[in-house]
Amino acid sequence: MAVTEAHTLDMSAILLGSYELADRIKFSAETADYLYWKQRKDADEEVRQLVREFLKAKELFEECERFGHFHPNYHEALDRVKAVQDRLDAVESVRRFKEAEKRLDDLLHDVSEIIARSVSDTIKVPSNDPLAAGGGCSSGGSCSGKCG
Repeated sequence: MAVTEAHTLDMSAILLGSYELADRIKFSAETADYLYWKQRKDADEEVRQLVREFLKAKELFEECERFGHFHPNYHEALDRVKAVQDRLDAVESVRRFKEAEKRLDDLLHDVSEIIARSVSDTIKVPSNDPLAAGGGCSSGGSCSGKCG
């Protein structure tokens, strides 16, 4: 079926609808939860201390990484980064922030996918999911069986 002028919207109507959708997302429970836990995480002194410790450990690891596995402190430095990251992830405000961030990211991805699929099944939809990276079938594009 051909699209007629009666079925098309001008750009200003589309943009207006986009702003309305953005406002609905902005005032959603997912956004409120994300902003709440972001503020709690940012105000948490334990988190700030662990971030400083993490940055120091990361800097040491990057220095060791220049020489790869052959550096005598490579594994020790890597273990230290992982340990500090685990401690950070154990803090409630960080854990809850990451959960809220994931829910908001999922909402934004779902909205993007709905919009894209309403136009065509072959439009790629960006995702923050590292498993979906690489532009293959899981990135939202049509692979026509050529993924690999």
